[in-house]
Amino acid sequence: MKNFIIILCSILAVLLIVWLVVHFNRPIIPGAEYQASVRDEKIKIYDVDDLEKQAAVIIPVGGFGYIRGGAETEQTMERNESAFDMVDIYPRVLMGVAEPDLRTSILGTDIALPVIVAPAAAHGLAHISAEAGTARGVAESGTIMSVSNYASSTLAEIAQAGQGAPQWFQLYLSKDDEFNKKIIKQAEKLGYRAIILTVDAPVGGNRTSDARNDFKFPLELPNVAKKSIKTKGQGINTIFSAAQNELTPYDVMRVKAMTKLPVIVKGIQHPDDADVAIWAGADAIWVSNHGGRQLDGAPSSFEVLPEIAKRVNKRVPIIFDSGIRRGQHVFKAIASGADVVAIGRPVIYALALGGSQGVVSLFDYLKADLARVMILAGAYNVEDIKQIKLRPRCDFYSSH
Repeated sequence: MKNFIIILCSILAVLLIVWLVVHFNRPIIPGAEYQASVRDEKIKIYDVDDLEKQAAVIIPVGGFGYIRGGAETEQTMERNESAFDMVDIYPRVLMGVAEPDLRTSILGTDIALPVIVAPAAAHGLAHISAEAGTARGVAESGTIMSVSNYASSTLAEIAQAGQGAPQWFQLYLSKDDEFNKKIIKQAEKLGYRAIILTVDAPVGGNRTSDARNDFKFPLELPNVAKKSIKTKGQGINTIFSAAQNELTPYDVMRVKAMTKLPVIVKGIQHPDDADVAIWAGADAIWVSNHGGRQLDGAPSSFEVLPEIAKRVNKRVPIIFDSGIRRGQHVFKAIASGADVVAIGRPVIYALALGGSQGVVSLFDYLKADLARVMILAGAYNVEDIKQIKLRPRCDFYSSH
């Protein structure tokens, strides 16, 4: 009888574990402090905004707060999305557009659509496959994966998962110059095609959700573990302390001297800074306010894009991020001067909800959504979008 009870209890325990995995989509690991999603399936997307609400249910509170949160009152983060409503797209008819061509290229790389993945830290907070899972989905979608210095997979693991698909490496300059040289050379050897030098984070923004949650990284960030000594159990500001925080044009030149790859300067929010970055040797600039995670009270990225594009005057390509959620946003950004746009948070939410196949689902949605907008606006290809004039609802755009 005793043995029967033991066996029955064991069976019930196994059934409970299976039920928890199925219903909550998280691995049940004895002693585990953090349990990310294990989903691996296509997801149905009706609206990209839905992904945040759905991901909030399955990503642990601290991790979700880190991924979603912006600086202080999050006004700038919210403006990143609402600013797109300041301009309209003229519907066009009798244009003969039925099957628009979404393909384009950036820095010599052909991609299936003008949307790439922005660098974002610690995808492992959302899914156990981490950046390797994202890379598989991005490769299948035919676009570029930007890999954060603070990724939770190694550069080698991400490159292997991408199986030769285009990837860029984002660098936060370390105070240790030998480390900078070493990791750049590692990225080159692994086949990364560009270096993204992030210059808008000499210090971490005041991210109140992390403070309220007392968030500490529950996993290692292996690509910076050596320079930061330890990353697991540390807050982002502690990890940032290993980064160089006195950046000048000379640092762009220094990185250029370390690599033969194109160097993209990310975090440009003022036309004068675009001039300086190009003068220092930037092969492309990336207009971004870090997704509203740095300086609250700053303008949205979209608000400054037209004036920056006017100053750049096609000298180098422009990549744009912050607030892209739908096809009309992609269209408006390109019509305002961007060559391609990048998305961050939605990719991580899609990863949490479906693993690599969730990422594929997101890009399938964006392809269909952008194609629909192009048909209704009479744009056959990406070059056509660049020639289109948007209709301003207010005067921020009319002077550019």
